[in-house]
Amino acid sequence: MAERKARADALRNRETVLAAADRLFARSASPRGVSMDEIAAAAGVGKGTLFRRFGDRTGLIRAVYEARIEPLRQAVAEGPAPLGPAAAPRERVPALLDALLCFKLDHRHLSLALEEAGSGSPYQAEHYAWWHGILRDMLERLWGAGEGAGEAGAAPDGDFAAHVLLAATRADLVEHLAGGDGVTRERMRAQLAAFVGRVLGEERTT
Repeated sequence: MAERKARADALRNRETVLAAADRLFARSASPRGVSMDEIAAAAGVGKGTLFRRFGDRTGLIRAVYEARIEPLRQAVAEGPAPLGPAAAPRERVPALLDALLCFKLDHRHLSLALEEAGSGSPYQAEHYAWWHGILRDMLERLWGAGEGAGEAGAAPDGDFAAHVLLAATRADLVEHLAGGDGVTRERMRAQLAAFVGRVLGEERTT
């Protein structure tokens, strides 16, 4: 009983820290401006507790991000169409990118904090590799089946095309468009959908 209570308390404390960090990133004009001291104070824990549980600031940001994006990842991994694995590639690829863009818009500063805090190449991060792998496989299925070949008439490489499509949802670009250029959410989604459609190419009818 005591061990179960300790685990429940630890889980509750972890969620308190994640929620406090999430709020601070959302209110901050710059993700770099949020310190571990501020997060610890907002969560009501010692800074040492944060380092023991999350390793460093990057580990904490990653934990917050993963907690918030987990429902979307579950929908992609196990859910119904258009996000889930049973959907046809031509339906699923636009749906995946639209969902990812909406997540970045809903969590602009958190997503930006993760990109800014990463050490080494962002393209080697686990969360990026996960999305890239799904998109690459969908594109290779689509083009391998001869359903579309892009506007140039020759099927592009699925690996490279997946990188290009994900680049359109990068948090720094989303922040620039939404925060700097004042592009509305619906316009950004429409622009992304049009771009994805051009990359996928025209659907063949027989």
